[in-house]
Amino acid sequence: MAEKAEKKAKKKKRLRDIRKAKKRRQRNLREKKDLKAVLKTARLAVGAKAAEALEKIKKAVSVIDKAAERGIIHANKAARLKSRLMQAFNKTR
Repeated sequence: MAEKAEKKAKKKKRLRDIRKAKKRRQRNLREKKDLKAVLKTARLAVGAKAAEALEKIKKAVSVIDKAAERGIIHANKAARLKSRLMQAFNKTR
């Protein structure tokens, strides 16, 4: 009897894990999409030499850091993105 109960518990856990993975995937994709949108607006602002470019870069850096902290992107990628944003901004000055 114990084997049956154990198998049933394992099946329940697998199903629960599948649901959790699905939710995490959706959250990660949503955050990645937001990250890309923020990066795009920051790059466009830098390219257009807009006055609010620095504010958009600050917002982008914040979103990048949060994504790296949560494991959405790798820490090295986050550093690279921030570095390139600042390089582009400094060239326009």
